[in-house]
Amino acid sequence: MSATDVLLDGFGRVEQTVAELLDGLTPDQLAHRVHGAGNSIGWLVWHLTRVQDDHVADLAGTSQVWTEGWSKRFGLPLPEEDTGYGHDSGQVASVETTAELLLGYHQAVHARTADYLRSVKPADLAEVVDEAWDPPVTRAVRLVSVLEDDLQHAGQAAFVRGLLT
Repeated sequence: MSATDVLLDGFGRVEQTVAELLDGLTPDQLAHRVHGAGNSIGWLVWHLTRVQDDHVADLAGTSQVWTEGWSKRFGLPLPEEDTGYGHDSGQVASVETTAELLLGYHQAVHARTADYLRSVKPADLAEVVDEAWDPPVTRAVRLVSVLEDDLQHAGQAAFVRGLLT
């Protein structure tokens, strides 16, 4: 198994988890915030998908799926480039949507991610993509960071879903 196969498997697990998380949830359930202040399932899934979309598009040198019509479909009162990083409580609450729309966006981002990963050659993974860090960040490290962030947020969303039942 190659490193890209491992990454494909990991991102595939995120997609599967997101689909299971969203299955059957209403907009009110997606917007539920623990103690009225935590991150909602809808926000968590939107955010993890936005970060994946943003970072993979940057690595691939392509536009984000979000800017290809999804931002208009969601109609959120946020700047189009917003990924949710650093959101305050009001911004978290502003992410109101449906499970179908979230799943559609996530599946489109996953498809773009999988296509990109299939194009990555082993030598590409060692390429430095960000010298602002010490040590500099390679393509492999950036992809693992996105995968780790996705899995953490998916776990948080699963926890909130568990509190709903």
